[in-house]
Amino acid sequence: MPNPSKEQQTLVEQLKQVAQGLGETFAPFCEVVVHDLLHAEHAIVAIHNNLSGRQEGDPTTELGLARLADDSYAQVIANYANQFADGRQVKSTSIGIKDSKGHYVAALCLNVDLTHFATLQNMLGRFASTHDAVGVKESLDPPGADGIRQRIDQFAARLSSTPRTLKAPERRALINELREAGSMEVRRAMEIVALHLGVSRATVYNDAK
Repeated sequence: MPNPSKEQQTLVEQLKQVAQGLGETFAPFCEVVVHDLLHAEHAIVAIHNNLSGRQEGDPTTELGLARLADDSYAQVIANYANQFADGRQVKSTSIGIKDSKGHYVAALCLNVDLTHFATLQNMLGRFASTHDAVGVKESLDPPGADGIRQRIDQFAARLSSTPRTLKAPERRALINELREAGSMEVRRAMEIVALHLGVSRATVYNDAK
């Protein structure tokens, strides 16, 4: 492919600035990615709020290849169902950027991790729920399995991440936080944590050392 023109390079560089602004605005729920379609094999040149685990220098997607093959391909595809490699459900929007000759140069992609909102919905539902107080016994025991999962989700959200993409140092910090909150005293706490993080119990035991 010919070397990109100055106009094409400028479009990509300006799109990076747009992506940074969107990433900062919609953190931590939305991953924002810039694809340089003129270098399809290593198209990703910017990624903010990394939820998918991809890296700069990774290739473009099938959608990017489709735009390269056909300048008449839809320029805006909004709110389509997608998923990350680990199965998390995603709502995506892809916006193609053309140069003055009508050729695709780049793409801006927004990927919203819907699991964040499912967790938030559950939390709001629990907060808003009320029960008849007759016969209720108060308990100050540490939170159960739901409480552990919520703490994990909150910890990951603070890092603009998700439970299943936490790195080892982050998992160790999480375990310490759970321990300080008394959550690790809950029956089968190690198993609950392992399942929510998508790792083995052995990994959790090792992180807890």
